[in-house]
Amino acid sequence: MKLQLQELNRRFRVRARDLVEPFLWADEDVEGWFNDAEQQAAIRGRLLPEDAEPTVCSISLQVGQASYALHGSVFEIIVLRLLPAGGGRPREIELRSREWLDARVPGWRECTEPARYAIQNETSLRVVGGFGAGDTLALECYRLPLRPMAQPTDAPEIHEAHHDHLVDWVLYRAFSIPDADTFDPQRSTQAELDFTKY
Repeated sequence: MKLQLQELNRRFRVRARDLVEPFLWADEDVEGWFNDAEQQAAIRGRLLPEDAEPTVCSISLQVGQASYALHGSVFEIIVLRLLPAGGGRPREIELRSREWLDARVPGWRECTEPARYAIQNETSLRVVGGFGAGDTLALECYRLPLRPMAQPTDAPEIHEAHHDHLVDWVLYRAFSIPDADTFDPQRSTQAELDFTKY
């Protein structure tokens, strides 16, 4: 069963014994921690593979331009292919590091041969080599959730099997705040260990 943000918040407050208003932790803080928890889960477990959403998986290439911004949700490219504008056979592009290219492909920065390599940076992609006007890069990748949970009825995008375990991350964040009423390093550490173990 998908857990909505309001139910996740309730489960957190039950486990944290924060059931009486005024609450020890503001709803806005708890909401932010649940969004952070979903991002952590998506990264650590590679829970959101993507190969269909055009805004995430498709980059239109421009002749003379080597670097392109990745969609903000992309954190790891699995497969990268170049799709020729004329509808020819797609060509796989290998992801390599600058160091690898420096050692094995002299002059790669000025290379005009058909693109065979690319470099994934933190927020961008650098294509090595030439391509035709209108060619497109198609990505298969792991990504973060596309939209943060903001409304009480919003649910995490990751599979519902993982929803209840997001509470552990929120407990870790809540009990790690250096506050006289809420700071509990033992509970914080245990909650983080439980989340990481899961």
